[in-house]
Amino acid sequence: MGNLQFFLNLNNYLKNMSRISKLEYYMNITKEVSRRATCFRARHGAIIVKDDQIISTGYNGAPRKTKDCFERGNCLRTEMGIPSGQRYEMCRSVHAEQNAIINSARAGVSLLGGVIYLYSEKFDKENAYVPMDAYPCFICKKMLINAGLSEAVLSRADGSIKVYKIEEWVKDWAENDLIDDKEVYSSTQTNDFKKDNSLHSCSCGSGACCS
Repeated sequence: MGNLQFFLNLNNYLKNMSRISKLEYYMNITKEVSRRATCFRARHGAIIVKDDQIISTGYNGAPRKTKDCFERGNCLRTEMGIPSGQRYEMCRSVHAEQNAIINSARAGVSLLGGVIYLYSEKFDKENAYVPMDAYPCFICKKMLINAGLSEAVLSRADGSIKVYKIEEWVKDWAENDLIDDKEVYSSTQTNDFKKDNSLHSCSCGSGACCS
């Protein structure tokens, strides 16, 4: 009777035990990937999942075997006074999304139909990393489209997760222009490009990897 009661209690426990969703499972892994980032202002992680398997990962950091900002002790863009959203080529880091795509190519794995997960945090004035809304910059967004990915699953500052159909991005750019995007990543947290006559979009927000 004792054993029966034990298994009944165990069964009830398992029924009531909360189990995270697949979205949460993969996003938690993406968050851990972001902790490898080598940017003073923000850290971003990306993983690509296909057929329910992780096939590639990436974070924002300097190219392989080169010195990153941590090792050099400064941010090149800050030292040069480059405004956020301009001259992406003058950043030591490769974006997380780009590295995930590159790493897949290095392994000879097809991305077609895969899903990319993105997680982002910024370094705030209190000297701590805090969650922020993840979203690809225009360059990364174009790469995700051309890589043939099907969805982008992005973390939000409030801890929620938002799923985007990449085919909808294609449709938007077929009917409108990229500056008409209703949602972008911006250092000023605004999409009003025509008002300030600048494109401040970047994958790190607040100019984290691009300012």
